[in-house]
Amino acid sequence: MFIAMNRFKIALGAESQFIEIWKNRETYLDEVPGFMEFHLLQGPSDASSTLFISHSQWNSREAFEAWTQSEAFQKAHSGAKSAKEIYLGPPQFEGCEVVL
Repeated sequence: MFIAMNRFKIALGAESQFIEIWKNRETYLDEVPGFMEFHLLQGPSDASSTLFISHSQWNSREAFEAWTQSEAFQKAHSGAKSAKEIYLGPPQFEGCEVVL
């Protein structure tokens, strides 16, 4: 199993807007072979931002990588820059193989 995570720093006060974007977007993940599960996590806040993490589970790293090259990926991310003012920098990706 493979877990893919993106860490987002979101401007203070824009948390609800960020959650709504994710709640209302079409991800197309259900169409993708190897996709298992998705969660959006809200972490702590500091003086300038709140941490959010997108967390998806995949059957394998290969399934995840195939998704990143797919039409479904392109469609899911087509409107990502529409609210760029709420993002404090680009997302930070972390991908991990499940070992236990």
